[in-house]
Amino acid sequence: MSVSAEASLVPDPNGPPGSPGPGDGPRDQRPQAARPLVVTGAIAACAAAASGLAVLVTLTAIGWITAPHVGIGTGLGGVLRTAVMLWLVAHHVGFTVHGAGRIGLLPLGLVLLPGALLAVAGRWVVRAGAVTRLRHVGYAAIALALPYALLAGALAVASRTAVAAPSLLQAVISAFLLALVAGGLGGARGLAPWSRLGGLMPARPRSIVMGMLGSAAILTAAGAVLAGASLAVHLSEVRVASDVLAPGVGGAALLLLAQLAYVPNAIIWAVAYTVGPGFAFGAGTAVSPTGSALGAVPLFPMLAAIPSGGHPVVPGWIPVAVLALPYLAGVFAGVVTVRITPTPAIEAAPLWGFTAGAAAGLLAGLAAAFAGGPLGSGRLASVGPNGFQVGLVAILEIGITAALSAAAANWLILRPRGVPRGVSRGVRGDGSPRDRGAPGGRPPRPALPHGQRDEWDDAGGHRIYLNPWTAGDDGEEIPVGLIEEYFDEPLSHDHGGFSTLRRTRFCMIMKVRTRVRKRPVCSKLISLPTESVNCL
Repeated sequence: MSVSAEASLVPDPNGPPGSPGPGDGPRDQRPQAARPLVVTGAIAACAAAASGLAVLVTLTAIGWITAPHVGIGTGLGGVLRTAVMLWLVAHHVGFTVHGAGRIGLLPLGLVLLPGALLAVAGRWVVRAGAVTRLRHVGYAAIALALPYALLAGALAVASRTAVAAPSLLQAVISAFLLALVAGGLGGARGLAPWSRLGGLMPARPRSIVMGMLGSAAILTAAGAVLAGASLAVHLSEVRVASDVLAPGVGGAALLLLAQLAYVPNAIIWAVAYTVGPGFAFGAGTAVSPTGSALGAVPLFPMLAAIPSGGHPVVPGWIPVAVLALPYLAGVFAGVVTVRITPTPAIEAAPLWGFTAGAAAGLLAGLAAAFAGGPLGSGRLASVGPNGFQVGLVAILEIGITAALSAAAANWLILRPRGVPRGVSRGVRGDGSPRDRGAPGGRPPRPALPHGQRDEWDDAGGHRIYLNPWTAGDDGEEIPVGLIEEYFDEPLSHDHGGFSTLRRTRFCMIMKVRTRVRKRPVCSKLISLPTESVNCL
């Protein structure tokens, strides 16, 4: 049973007897009035920003103690400015360094810190603001995002120095979008579990979203395996780079944290590598499965894992296997999409499969755009994958493959169960007659009263029941219901009086249009096994 998004997702105080109500508990305990969302959102925004800053100030202070040159400037003020800069970097805010240019290659792993804090803040806003309906979560998310964006803008202005200056516009926009998305997801999760929230979506959009997420999960897993394998192959170069830096104990810990923060970037770069366009690390460079042309790279241990043309040629099947991974993701997206919601229109299945695959490709391109960025205004002004190229190629590869696999899977699911070869349609598989009234067959059905239609249709092993409660003079084409097909697994409980109904192996639900009269009272078309009771 689906739940409407308009319904309240919290217990109703005026619910059925036995449920806790406002009168339960001590008599002196009275329900408190909820705070306005504006006040609640401002409190939650300040708490989330302060919590993130506290974590980064602690890490920056450790780095300042172990290596005093870490801070921008001198003394405690430099430590605080560095912590604020890291907080802005965690929101994917670029900055300009005087004499070097713009720095936009930012670690995506840091986004997890403010994202998690904002999700918790959004959940608290929903509870403290007494939000009980899913459609009101958007108001709570906006109430959180607006003051959070103002705080980010104020911190961007306060942290400017003669050495580095963060982008004010990017700080406001990035903080607002991150708070809106993370706070909205946290608030929705505060109302109901993910399974129930997913059930609120219509079947078709849910199938497309699940197909997209499944394809993205395969691409992410493939990118993680590929990045880890490259790191293992170039482990000696990574150790050499770490020894050259000689960061010490405290510096080594901070260096490890910095590399962990760039792990999502490395995975996305590996995904761009599997899709085909690959990535660049400087002007005139390219790293792709078909070949690599790489120049000098900064002395950072993780960068030693980038494959270069100077290494021995790998076996020929490895680039082919790497390039086949996006097609595997497309097959998975198409199968998942039609497996969740098959469609009776054969020509529509490829369209839904392509939609899911194209959405996954678009997501890959968007991630590639955020995973790269400039490292100054010189040769390293172009670093990372090209989001447009990765997105376009991924849409074509994953989308077309998903369309073909969706069409094939949909046909396999809905293919007709025909009579075995060599057996006539009027004869059973064992050779005995199956027609009613034939010698040895089933007895003929009794004659129907005048004016009653015979709607018996068991050619495919089902009876079809139509709605007899209609009235009106003229006919028009309107949807009359749903089709549900039940297969061979027994039910463990009685279902509306049909104790012989079969559990759904899959339930194909589709709109059915037919010529019926106006004002249908019961618009349901149900297909049941032939041995079930014939009353609705």
